[in-house]
Amino acid sequence: MDKIIISDTSCLIALSNIGLLDVLRDLYQEVIITKEVQAEFGGNLPEWIIVSEVKNKDKQAEIEKIVDKGEASSIALAMETKNSTLIIDEVKGRKIAKSFNLDIIGTIGILLLADKK
Repeated sequence: MDKIIISDTSCLIALSNIGLLDVLRDLYQEVIITKEVQAEFGGNLPEWIIVSEVKNKDKQAEIEKIVDKGEASSIALAMETKNSTLIIDEVKGRKIAKSFNLDIIGTIGILLLADKK
C-alpha cells in the first residue's frame, strides 16, 4: 500500500519558488493538504494537490497553541490518516509530529529522494 502524503506549507512554497513543485507529483502522484495550508500558500495549486479537512478540530486547536494553523492542521490530519507521511520542515512542528509517532520528511529529504530516483 502506498503511503498517503500530507504536506505543510513550507515545502510547497520552497519547491514552488525554485520551480520544482512537480517533484512532489513525480514522487507521489498526489499530495494532500489542509484548507489552512492552501490559504497560507496563497496561490493556485495543481490538480494533483488535494485539499482535505481535519475531522478532529479539538486536536488541531490544541496543536495551534504551539505552532501555526498550517502546521497544526497538517499534523492533526496526519494523525487521523493511516499510512501517512507528513512533509514538514519547521523544528517545533517536527518535534510535535515525532511526539505523536508520525512518519515525517522535510523538503531537503524530498529533494534527496528525487535525486536518487
